[in-house]
Amino acid sequence: MLTSHTIRTSLRDGLTKSGSLGFFKLLSVSFLELDQEEEVSSELQSSCGISILVGFCPELSADFLFLSPSEHHPFMGIAIHKVVRRSDLTTRFDPGQLNFTHGVASGDPYHDSVILWTRCSPVFDDDKSNITVSGTAPLYNHETEQYVKISTAPVCVNYNVATDKAMTKVVSKGTAYTSSDIDYTVKVEATGLAAFTQYYYQFSVCNSNNTSPIGSTKTTPNEGDETAEISLAVYSCSNLNFGFFNAFGNPARKKSVDYVIHLGDFIYEYAEGAYGWGWSIGRIPQPNAELRTLYDYRRRHAQYRADLDSIESFGAYAWIPVWDDHEVADNTYRDGMADQNNTENSFVQYDIEFGGERVSFDQRKMNAVRAYFEWMPIRQVEMDDNLRIWRTFSIGTLFDLIMLDTRQYDRSITDLYWNTDYIHEISNDAGRSLMGSRQENWFYNQLTSSQKRGAQWRIIGSQTVFSRQNESLVYGDTDPLDYDAWDGYQGNRNRTFKHLYDNNITNNIVLSGDSHMSWVSDLVWLDDESYDPATGAGSIGVEFAGSAVSSPCPYGQNISVANANNYSSWLVSANPELQWQDVYYRGYYELSISYAAVKAKYYGIPSLVQRTPLEVSLANFTVQANANHLQRPVGGGVVESGALKTGMTISTNLTNNTLTGKYSIQNVAMFGYGQIFNASG
Repeated sequence: MLTSHTIRTSLRDGLTKSGSLGFFKLLSVSFLELDQEEEVSSELQSSCGISILVGFCPELSADFLFLSPSEHHPFMGIAIHKVVRRSDLTTRFDPGQLNFTHGVASGDPYHDSVILWTRCSPVFDDDKSNITVSGTAPLYNHETEQYVKISTAPVCVNYNVATDKAMTKVVSKGTAYTSSDIDYTVKVEATGLAAFTQYYYQFSVCNSNNTSPIGSTKTTPNEGDETAEISLAVYSCSNLNFGFFNAFGNPARKKSVDYVIHLGDFIYEYAEGAYGWGWSIGRIPQPNAELRTLYDYRRRHAQYRADLDSIESFGAYAWIPVWDDHEVADNTYRDGMADQNNTENSFVQYDIEFGGERVSFDQRKMNAVRAYFEWMPIRQVEMDDNLRIWRTFSIGTLFDLIMLDTRQYDRSITDLYWNTDYIHEISNDAGRSLMGSRQENWFYNQLTSSQKRGAQWRIIGSQTVFSRQNESLVYGDTDPLDYDAWDGYQGNRNRTFKHLYDNNITNNIVLSGDSHMSWVSDLVWLDDESYDPATGAGSIGVEFAGSAVSSPCPYGQNISVANANNYSSWLVSANPELQWQDVYYRGYYELSISYAAVKAKYYGIPSLVQRTPLEVSLANFTVQANANHLQRPVGGGVVESGALKTGMTISTNLTNNTLTGKYSIQNVAMFGYGQIFNASG
């Protein structure tokens, strides 16, 4: 039997010969905490070998999810050495007890690799251990023995990546373990792939015929390659109890894009009734309490990922997501959120009207980040002192995708509802930053380096709307702007504009969400640059802000089309750079990027209270290369919904069935977004 003394002696001898710790690199934990003569099972010795001394078992460490989301926060990781020490690899789950509960997913594509994700979970016969949600398999609470004991038998999965859907031409493969410690999720990096190539992938339970669905994904072009055109589907704000995620599935059914961008608010933290009711359509959030614990956030992610259109989109495309505020809590900033901050008083007296556990804001945020890292197919970027998620993707010479974090990283205090007047007064304070000084400087460097390397376009992912939003018709003249967005950090926005104008950095496209409405604007520094709304002269780029997948219109969930269009008309007239605005529709937009132009197509989903493949084409826009403004006439002079600054709104109700490809005229009024606002029934 192997002991710690034997291991240490062998390790010393091995390091003397190799002169390097290379193979024994510690991933997220310190040395294995073995007693001097503590025995290590022969099973672990044969599986992981001497490397268990430093907590490195190749099969376990292949799953990125045992790592901390942040390299500088190792305590947020799972101690691999402890998993190894308590595990008995000779005791395995019967493959028939395991289920790929949420399909498969891929994300954060590079030119030679991509992240692959799945969840392979045991199914127990004991009803008390099951917590069923919408979907095909039960989910489990891994924090208490009331539901499921911590597993002593890790789940072994294989993965294969092939160039054909039949999975016969395998080009990359591997093995990884998962366990209850990481909610039975699996995240691996498939490497050695060819640039800008379509691949298919599949997971399987080791030594069995139990396989996952087959997913498809695509690598990006090499940084120096020319690629004629790339298309993106862009989303934000998917709220389960307000409706079905129909928008996710439509591009997959149409096979219309290359990658998916999600700008945040993939989940919401509320209990039933705190922000909408889901009972009438069978979508009550789980757990039915405001999220605070790690288990809370895991289970909510699991419920959202069980939506059938969510499964379809994740399985069809590589996602590039980033969080907004609701992945943690409402209106988060550096030191807190709308109704909680890092004070003892906040911890003790925090309102838990909608249930849940009392936790500090820091702990709550760590729980949310850990669950997000487990459930989203993202890489562990150099996540430093404040849990960095901001990152860049170089997509050939066509464009650089710069994904910002304007919510969680290091932003100054925001509008917390009770302090709106104060935030209005300090909104133009030069010391305020939406993203913190480190990220802000990184952002400017990315813009400059993108231009210097010759990328044709700079595509910037921002959670909140970048352009000014004068909404005094709704909010009044006292506090007319959205101070939780860039309007509350005007110094930060001015510095961004100054960097773009001073360095003549052109061909900029900002993507944003969060507002639950659609906005299309020329990008212009209104305080310092002359601008002609009729021609677009003076602009330095264009912003495409999207509506929500399902979150409601802020002017009323049951707003009529006519009233919504009236609001849009007023907003367009009140904001000189705003060229089109739509209040009514939930949906998404697709971006087609070529060297000659960027084209945006906005789609509206006619119903959320039922699963449907229908969508309405709302408006189309073009930005010609080097023009730095929307092509005139904007939208071709005609849109389906909302209001154009110069043009007409003609509602045809022409609806595309993305499942069949057939078009028909639908009565939009017969669908509607409304649900019954009643806690019973």
